[in-house]
Amino acid sequence: MFNLKALKKSKTLKYGLPMLVLVVGGSFGLREFSQIRYDEQRINRRLDPSLEARVNVRDQSVVLEEEYEKMKTQKLDEWKNIRGPRPWEDSREYQNQQRARLDQKHTTKNGIDGTNGQEVRE
Repeated sequence: MFNLKALKKSKTLKYGLPMLVLVVGGSFGLREFSQIRYDEQRINRRLDPSLEARVNVRDQSVVLEEEYEKMKTQKLDEWKNIRGPRPWEDSREYQNQQRARLDQKHTTKNGIDGTNGQEVRE
């Protein structure tokens, strides 16, 4: 029925079948190995308690209320936008220059003495 010599000479069986077995078998093998990896990560993953409280939905409202209370105490009207340094700039020196420029603009805008245009009596 089957001619074994013809089957041995067939390029499909000689090259195609091993390739197909490799691709399909590799897919299943890779799935198993990656599943082991994810299971190991799930077992070993432990969150920091403060971070876990932020992730936990039940405790999240408490964290939001704490953040809201912190924001209420800050004075947002006195906030100044200072550009961060570029990689080639010295960060402290540049930020000090920016702060000096902003303070200078603030004092000239409010008057020479910085009293919002009120007269200074000595």
